[in-house]
Amino acid sequence: MSDRSNAVVIGAASQVLAHVPGLARHGSKPSRELRKDPGVERAFLSSLRGFEDAVAYPAHQAYLGALHPRDLPERPWLGTPATGDRASPYGEIFPEWEALGLLATADEFNLVTVSPEAAAKALAALEAHPLAKSFGLERIEKATGDVSAAAAEAGALALHDAAGDLVGAIRCGQLDDASLAAHVLLENLSSKVTASVALLHLIHREGIDPASIDYVLGCGEEAIGDRYQRGGGNLAKAVAGFSGLTEASGADIKDFCAAAIPAIVIASSLVSAGVFERVAVVAGGSLAKLGMKFQGHLSHGMPILEDVLGGAAAIVHRDDGSSPRVRLDVVGRHRVAAGGAAPQIMEALAIEPLTRVGLTTTDVDDFATELHNPEITEPQGSGNVPERNYRTIAALAARRGDIDKADIPEFVRTRGMPGYAPTQGHLASAVCYLPHALERLTTGGAGRAMLLAKGSLFLGRMSQLSDGMSVLLERNQSTEEE
Repeated sequence: MSDRSNAVVIGAASQVLAHVPGLARHGSKPSRELRKDPGVERAFLSSLRGFEDAVAYPAHQAYLGALHPRDLPERPWLGTPATGDRASPYGEIFPEWEALGLLATADEFNLVTVSPEAAAKALAALEAHPLAKSFGLERIEKATGDVSAAAAEAGALALHDAAGDLVGAIRCGQLDDASLAAHVLLENLSSKVTASVALLHLIHREGIDPASIDYVLGCGEEAIGDRYQRGGGNLAKAVAGFSGLTEASGADIKDFCAAAIPAIVIASSLVSAGVFERVAVVAGGSLAKLGMKFQGHLSHGMPILEDVLGGAAAIVHRDDGSSPRVRLDVVGRHRVAAGGAAPQIMEALAIEPLTRVGLTTTDVDDFATELHNPEITEPQGSGNVPERNYRTIAALAARRGDIDKADIPEFVRTRGMPGYAPTQGHLASAVCYLPHALERLTTGGAGRAMLLAKGSLFLGRMSQLSDGMSVLLERNQSTEEE
């Protein structure tokens, strides 16, 4: 970057997982399919994982930063002896009773009711949490009540734990408004909680004054609103309020699975232009995608692996001389005219922005793209998405002469990585690698990392187009000169 006077860096990033097997039945696919066949429902519920197994699962440990994705053992990861802690370098994985308590703390409209037993268990655990002072735990007591009566109310949704016990209920916001249905509000609150916990971890770990953050950009997949403004937003400001960012405002960025990268680019642009000093980018989990591929898992005798909600947060600010820089001159975009085939998308996102500034694919140490865990996707027939993308990038690199054709497997192995993220599309689309990228770009393990995200716009039935964006991160020149 020739002009570094307005350079922008990503100072820190964090990630969390909420293990919520009891909520898995409320994912979009299970909620539709389980009611059709009691036998399938019984198989589903008997295949839910315990918290210890979720903590130790190698892909989760990679997501949380205990190991780099390239250091993952050979698959299968299921059944691989592994150890892991719930606390991690990038955040934590927390259990469903804490998630239930946090749903109550995030509820400002008396929608959530928690049983006395579940409330006591959640409160005892959360009072010992390092972030306890930020959680507003007094709301759990206010939410405690008769869950059987609450669940029986018109439009309410009963909440169970993994053992099948009734532990809570969530009311609808308005009976005749589909956008305020109980299951929609559960999705929205789940996203608010996971995004907020990720942001609070980052603030706590880095010693950031919450009042120093000017703006928050949300890039989760939930689109909150009522029937008059379906998807009107703004979940970002809700996260800012829950997290104590008293001087911040916010807005949501929507781009299907690709939203996180545009959010980072927009945040960086706002800081570079001097509009704001410090911007947080946040993303909560997608409850709708829990259990999305459960049929493939059951058919292969596997546990339900889509039983976690992800959360992510990052802080963007002016150059501090040490944090990795955001190369705003190396942003790739999927133009309308680019075409929707995989090579055309990767040409636009990976090749064109590098060529524009005289870089080659071998000048990039890490490419992060759709890093979906193949152990989740393959049993349902979706294949190994990251490997497919990396082979496409490598083939394009060979075509332009950056590598020999014979070196494609080595390119995939050394500049790509195994997929390890849960199938929360916006998190798997590159932003899940951001904490790893910052670590490698700071310690010297890498000089450049490119984050690439793709989105399926046709899912909204408004366009046949796909979309995507990429951005290059670079080791800080000041760090290189030390």
